[in-house]
Amino acid sequence: MRSMCSLIVICLWASFTCLAQQKPIPLDEVVLKADKNLKKYSTTQQVITLTDSVIQRNQPSLTDLLNSNSAVYFKENGAGMVSSPSFRGTTAQQTAVVWNGININSQLNGQTDFNTINPRVFDAISVRSGGGSVLYGSSAIGGTVHLSNELKFDQGFENEFRAEYGSFDAYGVNLKSEYSTEKVSASLGINRTGSDNDYDFPNSDDRNLNGQFYNNSVSANVAVRLDDENTLKLYNYLFDGRRNFSLIFPSEVRTKYENTDTRSLLEWERKHNRFTSQAKIAFLTEEYRYFPNIYKENFSSGSVNSLITKLDLGYDLGSRAEVNAILSYNSNKGKGSNIPDETRNIGAASLLFKQALGEKFDYELSGRKEITSVYESPFLYSAGAKYQFSDFYGLSVNTSKNFRVPTFNDLYWDQSGNADLEPETSYQAELGNSFRVNDFTARITGYYMDITDMIRWLPNGSNWRPVNTDKVHAYGLEVHSAFAKAFNDQRIKLSGNYAYTVSKNAETENQLIYVPYHKTTLSASYAYKRVSLFYQFLGVGEVFTRSDNDKQYNLDGYKLSNFGGSYAFGEKKVLKVGFQLRNIFNTAYQSVSSREMPGRNYNFYLNLNF
Repeated sequence: MRSMCSLIVICLWASFTCLAQQKPIPLDEVVLKADKNLKKYSTTQQVITLTDSVIQRNQPSLTDLLNSNSAVYFKENGAGMVSSPSFRGTTAQQTAVVWNGININSQLNGQTDFNTINPRVFDAISVRSGGGSVLYGSSAIGGTVHLSNELKFDQGFENEFRAEYGSFDAYGVNLKSEYSTEKVSASLGINRTGSDNDYDFPNSDDRNLNGQFYNNSVSANVAVRLDDENTLKLYNYLFDGRRNFSLIFPSEVRTKYENTDTRSLLEWERKHNRFTSQAKIAFLTEEYRYFPNIYKENFSSGSVNSLITKLDLGYDLGSRAEVNAILSYNSNKGKGSNIPDETRNIGAASLLFKQALGEKFDYELSGRKEITSVYESPFLYSAGAKYQFSDFYGLSVNTSKNFRVPTFNDLYWDQSGNADLEPETSYQAELGNSFRVNDFTARITGYYMDITDMIRWLPNGSNWRPVNTDKVHAYGLEVHSAFAKAFNDQRIKLSGNYAYTVSKNAETENQLIYVPYHKTTLSASYAYKRVSLFYQFLGVGEVFTRSDNDKQYNLDGYKLSNFGGSYAFGEKKVLKVGFQLRNIFNTAYQSVSSREMPGRNYNFYLNLNF
């Protein structure tokens, strides 16, 4: 609590310091984005970008944001605990998380825990469906999630302060501050989130035990225009968190987990006539400590330091054609209680090409090859085309080969690692149909995916050992729709997602565990002058929890509803107060077997813009 109070004092001090400055007249906005290839080379795949208003109406975790607003399915070991995504029927290790163009999946376990990422320190959250390994490397099989910081020029001071409190002593404090001139742009995001997390289980006398958690996030970024052709940018991110792991039985020993992640990215961007270049160097660290008994000082640990360099050279060929050559080099150094000191070096080269023929037809081609002594890396490719038949209808097609490399735990775990593992590979194809009628848009995508050499940890005598074993066939249908309308002083927004997913073991024909056949999300918001209201719906079908698909161990599907509203004060609506009521029908549900989730709960917040 002392550290929380200190953070609040820092946030308030920074806020009032900024408020004391004279805000200049805003000029034309210029925005710098660290990952320009996300939009440029995703013409034939769906990218959903979540706006700031959508981010604000969800709990301060990436899990809650995407679970309520995308087709990605999440399984959580209780509220605030480990959260793993399943994108198009793939595993958590087959979804890549990309921070300002850099893949940040753990080098230890190969995935990102979505409950350790607070989206409110970022300016944009995007979800890209389908394969993306040519652009983003390992794990980009089911899809990629992008965390972006955008730096603006000529905007003066812009500040936002938010404080919230809710059920289970849940609290959050967030500050976002931006300052920019014609030559310099700087932004700062600070967040502190925590909860006692001692919720009662719906329809039960039991409650969540040992579920306390807190985390801190800091994002600090700056850009300097050296001249008309050269810009230097520096991105920094820090995450520090602690959480106890919830108990299944009260008699269990209480455990806790502490982790710290840091990321720094220096980028030099140059534009000269038809030529553009981006030179990046990033340094990432990840470190954890696991305490099997919170009352003792004994712990196991692991850490990896990663140095990433990337050179992206682009050239405008004319005739609406562009080409990019990307060279990258990664060096990962890991150590821990259960892995020896090891270093892994990976070099990669990619070539990207896209062209628009007329106003209706676009196509893109790309390839990537990695070189490393640790495993044999396959040649990766992506090819796609899009044709806009009319304002009403467009058709796109994309095919790609993607992969996931073995992790440090897979390769080097004490007495169990397997140095002979091959990367998982995936061939996939998708067909997208886009529709637009006035203020209504929709996209219907069908896809097929063939995954080979999936890495699984299987018993080997008294030990477990990772091996390349399964082959998986995944196919399905995704629907995304949106409607927005403004008239007089009123604004209406509607959006929805539906995913039908089949993901089967090719040998047994059984559905993979924790992959629902059906997932639906609906969101509606209404604003009139100073008042705004919203409603969210999440529907998830039943899931199997055993690989033999024994139905007596199924988790039942569930339907959740959230509701909230806010009121803005002041002529310029700088002060907003609001509330959120979640799981309003007090539904009892689990996304992981024996891990109960909260029933009805509330949240109140205050938001100040100045």
